[in-house]
Amino acid sequence: MIHIDYQQLNPQHFDAVIQLGNHVHGDNYLDQAAIQQIYQLGLKNNINASWVAFNKDKLVGFRLTIAAGNWQPDKWCSPELWPTSIETTCYFKCNTVNPDYQGNGIGSSMLKHSIKTARQQGAQAGLAHIWLASPGNSAFKYFSKCGGTLVKEHPGKWLENCIYDGYVCPICGTDCNCVAAEMILPFDQTTF
Repeated sequence: MIHIDYQQLNPQHFDAVIQLGNHVHGDNYLDQAAIQQIYQLGLKNNINASWVAFNKDKLVGFRLTIAAGNWQPDKWCSPELWPTSIETTCYFKCNTVNPDYQGNGIGSSMLKHSIKTARQQGAQAGLAHIWLASPGNSAFKYFSKCGGTLVKEHPGKWLENCIYDGYVCPICGTDCNCVAAEMILPFDQTTF
């Protein structure tokens, strides 16, 4: 059994988060400007909703969460189908675990930490866009197991990131046609 230490995200973690994010999700998934913005948007009432996981001194995972009230739904969101209001719904930007450490409950533990702090910020639910092309559809299975439910599928959600941000999808390259599953997780329905 490996020992994992969970900490709230802070600026000293940025470089390692960028490196792991780009390794797992594809080149240009994160950069300094993006992680700084996400970090700021995750803060509300002096509480940080984003978390990192360490095995000794090695960053092995991160959960980036934007606080309820600090983000606006875009064309890939269907707030009319959510059981909560926009103002009480945080945004789960991403959950990333080093492939060598997957299957140890790290992703679920980081989600639990994010839910706890998001609740302290006033959130009642979290929204995520789940990558349906993850190996074995593991992202969808994981989020569903935690209590998330499908709202709507969005083909081509990350194509704009390829065009405007230089993102390189690990499946499609620079012409990403992967489908995102818009999923909602009401905190009173979590399975942990």
